Amino acid sequence: MKKRIFLCAVIFLFLIVLIGTAVYLKSVADYKQAVKETALDDIDISEIPDGIYIGEYDVNFICAKVEVTVQDGRITDVVLLEHKNGRGKSAEIITDRIIEQQKTDVDAVSGATNSSIVIKKAVENALRD
Repeated sequence: MKKRIFLCAVIFLFLIVLIGTAVYLKSVADYKQAVKETALDDIDISEIPDGIYIGEYDVNFICAKVEVTVQDGRITDVVLLEHKNGRGKSAEIITDRIIEQQKTDVDAVSGATNSSIVIKKAVENALRD
């Protein structure tokens, strides 16, 4: 009887681990697909009124929230308010590239492509809203 209870407990724990792993792998696949499908649109920054704009973008494993300052038709500052990034912290320099090039669709940071995409989309969302 004790062997049967032990065996049932082991099988139950195995199933819990198996289901948890499957759910996690599905979440990772969904996140990767969301990043892959993220499209950046051209924004005419010269048409954006002066002001401070907040934008965010979230694909579950990575999210970013930014504050974008526009003055005289130019992006003058991008402050990263939040960045859940996993291993993509190095992507945070992308804000400097956006200011330098005056566009959101700048080259991604090598080794932090997904975080780069998320930050760029957050900036775009700020300027669209």
